[in-house]
Amino acid sequence: MSWFLLGGMLLNTFDTSLVSHDGNSRVLVVDDTPTNLFILSTLLNNEGYRVDQADNGESAIALAKAHRPTLILLDIMMPHMNGYEVCTQLRADPATAQIPIIFLSSLDAPFDKVEAFQRGAADYVTKPFQPAEVLARVRHQTDLQKARHQQNRLTLELESRVQERTQLLELAHSQLLEVALIDRLTRLPNRLSFVKRLSKVMAQSQIESSSYSLLFLDCDRFKRVNDSLGHRIGDQLLREVARRLTQLKETDEIADFVARFGGDEFAILLTQVPNKKTVVSFVKNMLRDLAQPFFLTGNEIFINVSIGMVWGDTSYVAAEHLLRDADVAMYQAKEDSQNQYRWFESAMHSQAVQLLELETDLRLALERREFELHYQPIVDLERMKIMGFEALVRWQHPKKGLVSPNDFIPFAEETGFIVDLGKQVLEIACTHLAEWEQAGLLDPGLSVSVNIAPEQLLQPDILTQVEKIIKTTGISPHRLRLEVTERSIIGNRAQVEEVLKALQLRHIQVSIDDFGTGYSALSYLHTLPVHCLKVDRSFVQPITHEASSLGIVPLIVNVAHTLNMEVIAEGIENITQLRQLKKLGCRYGQGFLFHGALPAQQAIGLLSRPFTDWADSLSA
Repeated sequence: MSWFLLGGMLLNTFDTSLVSHDGNSRVLVVDDTPTNLFILSTLLNNEGYRVDQADNGESAIALAKAHRPTLILLDIMMPHMNGYEVCTQLRADPATAQIPIIFLSSLDAPFDKVEAFQRGAADYVTKPFQPAEVLARVRHQTDLQKARHQQNRLTLELESRVQERTQLLELAHSQLLEVALIDRLTRLPNRLSFVKRLSKVMAQSQIESSSYSLLFLDCDRFKRVNDSLGHRIGDQLLREVARRLTQLKETDEIADFVARFGGDEFAILLTQVPNKKTVVSFVKNMLRDLAQPFFLTGNEIFINVSIGMVWGDTSYVAAEHLLRDADVAMYQAKEDSQNQYRWFESAMHSQAVQLLELETDLRLALERREFELHYQPIVDLERMKIMGFEALVRWQHPKKGLVSPNDFIPFAEETGFIVDLGKQVLEIACTHLAEWEQAGLLDPGLSVSVNIAPEQLLQPDILTQVEKIIKTTGISPHRLRLEVTERSIIGNRAQVEEVLKALQLRHIQVSIDDFGTGYSALSYLHTLPVHCLKVDRSFVQPITHEASSLGIVPLIVNVAHTLNMEVIAEGIENITQLRQLKKLGCRYGQGFLFHGALPAQQAIGLLSRPFTDWADSLSA
């Protein structure tokens, strides 16, 4: 290596192959000394840089704007306009503000260097310089520029992808919401739509004191049609009933909303009704229309209907209360052979008495810890192996025996008992899980799912409760999976999202249960720390060999895969459903096809049983 002094700069003739460059960077060299320009340009050209030269500040600014170099090497001591002034003007112009500037100067005082960096310099090299140092600093700055450009490009691409994904999610959300609000068979609004409309009318009534009435209709002995003529004719009959009700709605101004609730049940909302006599007149017209024969594929069919009626007033504060009373009145009409319709009356208080009894029993059951858990296996559909259990609560009533959750969970949710019940269920589940884990009965990935009610999830101390139970029982947090509903998320998004993120930090998994049956959280599902979507059994039960029977299940599975989530299908009851779900890429499932819910000791015994019989059936 040799050195020589030229134009006040110390230049060495080292082997420049030690520094390489891709030749895509452009460097502007600014110096009022021709010799300096020559040396720096030669040095940079030899390294593959494209070099522009300027011998004064004005030319430097013009070239920087015209060529947008990757880097500027700028001398400070120049006539007319020094390097500081050049740097200040370049930084003030948005077109050149981001170009890094390395000052090259014989000024070596700390003050000069501070001034350079205050003006916006990226680096500072003192003359005479070592070429290796100049090249290293140039290379560093050009690499930084490349990295910034690459980062900006990736950011733009990411923003574009996020926007595209958001549009797709919004489209999927609108499609899912539409499907969730419409009855697939009759194309009438479903129960959810009806409740939304009824709630709105109730709210208006509280303000305007307007009158409304609710009719609940059930086709008598409809099962006989299915049993004798088949479900296809039964479905046609339901569609025809829906058509006649819709026609009646369109011709009578008090008919506001018609919906099918499922099976052979329909509901009709009447608004702006002056009195009960008007409602009765409407009902008689409806009965007359429905009494006309239905001609379906050569069959002449007559049906009778039973109608429960509720007069809406300000005493009702929840849509479900109106529906409950209309349902009670409908069953009274069904039991009364002399009348096809009945008004709900206060004398129909037997249900209220039963609810009071249920409330008392629930309170005592919580104190006496009469609740126990049964466990239904969740199966890996590929390996036909149990990958977890869902804990399902049962009530060991001292007089009634084992009570199904359908007989007390809705009431517990309505009365607030669900909070204490949910805490007790979580304690029992974690206790069983700890026993199984300590006995070495569990595979590393096996977990237990526990349902968390919306009211429980919104408790201020829910995280403290969960942490205390985990610590007390000593379970591994990753084995616990909490199942929340869409209703929990939709109604209290900010609070719920905070809780879910806290659970994630504690390595507790979260699933959305009964996905697709409520107000969908799809529009911001991608922001939630959720591990799994559970396909509700109501979407699984209709599945047959026909592709049209799949409904929105493919959509839910695709959404889960897009968001890198697991999918569990509930309610699998036959091989056809299992095969169809596997074709869709649904990895996990549960249902009576594999096993029903069992007490803890019996459930854990299933781990030693391979589901080879179902695997053989699938391959047959």
